Amino acid sequence: MKFRPCIDIHNGKVKQIVGGSLLDQGNQAQENFVSEQSAAFYAECYKKRGIRGGHIILLNPPSSEYYEATKNQALEALRAYPGGMQIGGGITNENAMEYIENGASHVIVTSFVFKDGKVNWDNLDKLVKAVGKERVVLDLSCRKKDGAYYVVTDRWQKFTAEVLNVNTLERFQQYCDEFLIHAVDVEGKSSGVEKELAEMLGNYGKLPVTYAGGIGSYDDIEILKKLGKNKLDITIGSALDLFGGILEFEKVLSYMD
Repeated sequence: MKFRPCIDIHNGKVKQIVGGSLLDQGNQAQENFVSEQSAAFYAECYKKRGIRGGHIILLNPPSSEYYEATKNQALEALRAYPGGMQIGGGITNENAMEYIENGASHVIVTSFVFKDGKVNWDNLDKLVKAVGKERVVLDLSCRKKDGAYYVVTDRWQKFTAEVLNVNTLERFQQYCDEFLIHAVDVEGKSSGVEKELAEMLGNYGKLPVTYAGGIGSYDDIEILKKLGKNKLDITIGSALDLFGGILEFEKVLSYMD
């Protein structure tokens, strides 16, 4: 298990939000924390500790009036820690290389690959050709419906027809280097983890998988370590003291291998 840090940027500021509350209309989100520090500040913090493989997420769509401010924050963070962070949010085959050239180790993609509720294999092929499989992270963040986990897109508001299970991961693994999976129903709530999802992800164990969502205690970290068979990496947002939470950054790191 490794700790994967996060930098979520919304309306030009580093924030922690409740996962399912993000709306394009009015650039709205239910906020847990709004930082007075820049995204580059957090990137430099992770760089000093040598923590690699975290993700920067742009939470505004390109149509937003805040998009340029959000993007500029993201680029500054990438330049502060070249090769140390991944980036997602509005990634396509046309803009992916810009982020790589500015220091991203990987690009993270969801909506470009899932169009109209189903997989657009042509778009996935285009992305892989643009930057290489070794620089692609597939974000298969999910919400539960009718007893199954479904991949969600468009800032986690739209359900796709894609059920998330081990077979799904095996089908996609030839197109990416890692998976990032937010348990959206508990994201930003620090209310406990999605145990069923964590156990399923722990049964996969081929490519690296980062789990996010609901971690609110040190016990939750232990649960993820057990259910994930020590194969899952984790990210913590709202519950971390760097973002106003109660979990101490240094103590969290002590739980990692």
